[in-house]
Amino acid sequence: MIEMLKSKIHRAVITEANLDYVGSLTIDEDLMDAANIVEYEKIAVVNVNNGERLETYAIKGKRGSGVCCLNGAAARKGMRGDVVIIISYASIDVAEAKQHQPVVVFPKEGNKL
Repeated sequence: MIEMLKSKIHRAVITEANLDYVGSLTIDEDLMDAANIVEYEKIAVVNVNNGERLETYAIKGKRGSGVCCLNGAAARKGMRGDVVIIISYASIDVAEAKQHQPVVVFPKEGNKL
């Protein structure tokens, strides 16, 4: 088994950062569905604006809202307007990995599909 890119939301925009929350990244459910990311799945978040990287988990945000909110300690890693790349990985058999194609979503303005 090897770790492979499963899916990616490429260049979403942070809509808010909520320090007073338990933790995680809230993502519009439309984006999660499109990227095949499930609630509570482990994700990596890369902030294009400041180079920060973090691991957390995804929480469903209101469908169609465009929300992309850093919660809890993650809120220290970015701010509203920052561009981020949200990445999920999967362990895949080496033979299957050679045929694997990740899902990549490119949000439009307002984090819409």
